[in-house]
Amino acid sequence: MFTGIVETTGKVVGIKKEKSNIHFTIQSPISKELKIDQSLAHDGVCLTVVETDTEKSTHVVTAVAETLNKSNMIFLKDGDLINLERSMKMDGRMDGHIVQGHVDQTAICQSVEETDGSWKYVFEYDPKAGNITVEKGSISVNGVSLTVVDSAENTFSVAIIPYTHENTNFKNIKIGTVVNIEFDILGKYIAKLLPLYMK
Repeated sequence: MFTGIVETTGKVVGIKKEKSNIHFTIQSPISKELKIDQSLAHDGVCLTVVETDTEKSTHVVTAVAETLNKSNMIFLKDGDLINLERSMKMDGRMDGHIVQGHVDQTAICQSVEETDGSWKYVFEYDPKAGNITVEKGSISVNGVSLTVVDSAENTFSVAIIPYTHENTNFKNIKIGTVVNIEFDILGKYIAKLLPLYMK
């Protein structure tokens, strides 16, 4: 489980395809501290560390077909910056919201607006999957815990403070960028259960 509070960013320094899987080599400030079998969120995608290199400060993770189909990892290329977060400690504070690292679908950035010291991003997603947002609700975008500002049937907006803009890959998101979305787990359960009680 994660909180959506990004620890650091990492750079993609290697991509290797193997059948339907892709192995990603990531270089980051925390890679040398990682252990094999450890869970780590990469742009909100929970992946298992399968290899580490302390000298190069890199780690390797593998994305399977299901992950590639539901996330933006299929679009990653050498040099791309990704958000990283280690799993939450049981004695830690829940500074963000409950983030499982299970990306529901992707969304496309529709607009970026600088608003006197902060940034407003609008994202569009396919509503056919049944996912929803609500104003002031929680959402995870590329693994970053955020609050929904405006909510519509297939779009939502978020406001980004300068710290988040500088310390995550939000600074690289522009119109047309594909991002990973994990909708609020509580909202997903309610949306699933509601039809049962409406019968």
